[in-house]
Amino acid sequence: MSLLEVNKLTKNFGGVIAVNDLSFEVHSQEILGLIGPNGSGKSTTINLICGIFSSTSGNISLLGKELGPLSPNKRVEFGISRTFQNIRLFNDLTVWQNLWIAWQDETSIKKNWLSTWFGKSNDQRDKIVELLRFSGLDSRENDLAGNLSFGEQRRLELARALAAKPKLVLFDEPAAGMNSHEIKDLKKRILSLKKSGITVLLVEHVMDLVMNVVDRIVVLNFGKKIAQGTPQEIQENLDVQKAYFGSK
Repeated sequence: MSLLEVNKLTKNFGGVIAVNDLSFEVHSQEILGLIGPNGSGKSTTINLICGIFSSTSGNISLLGKELGPLSPNKRVEFGISRTFQNIRLFNDLTVWQNLWIAWQDETSIKKNWLSTWFGKSNDQRDKIVELLRFSGLDSRENDLAGNLSFGEQRRLELARALAAKPKLVLFDEPAAGMNSHEIKDLKKRILSLKKSGITVLLVEHVMDLVMNVVDRIVVLNFGKKIAQGTPQEIQENLDVQKAYFGSK
């Protein structure tokens, strides 16, 4: 079953075609990798899906609903969440407050926001505690986000994306800047998301991570899809090898 459908998506920036007639699907409860050389259109595709950029042509739908008319915040409400290449946290707020901000569900909206912010309501508290445990930050909830280590900030950004209770999470190079130990830990967390029923679209340059977590891969080059298939099929694809390493 397709959760996300991208159909003939194109994005022009002046005379530059960043994404060119791109079509692919993300199936429910799978991890799809989106890879390609630098400048191939991966992050632009992520920004089009979450609504930061509007498309020049083509369409994107989630569960059959066209996303084109929806603003980025409406897309979050509809079930799309993301992380960023460059960490974007509220550094002057605590870990708990960063998660609280992302957890704007119907229940919290009906309550007085001041009492929720300072009082930490029981139901919301329990949900956020689960995220803190998942991200290994349960001992840091009252620390400022800006005082966390780089790896901890990455994990907090992941937890914040999950706080929006998404159907689909877009990871834009989550391993950037991580050491080997942190990448191994990230791998476990991404795989656990799939077990919990969350669908993942992963943009990443660390091929060891990609090849060990994804079900399928879509490869871009100069904004166009040049291949798709299983990790093994992609590794053996001559067009992919040419895109990464050039002609022999």
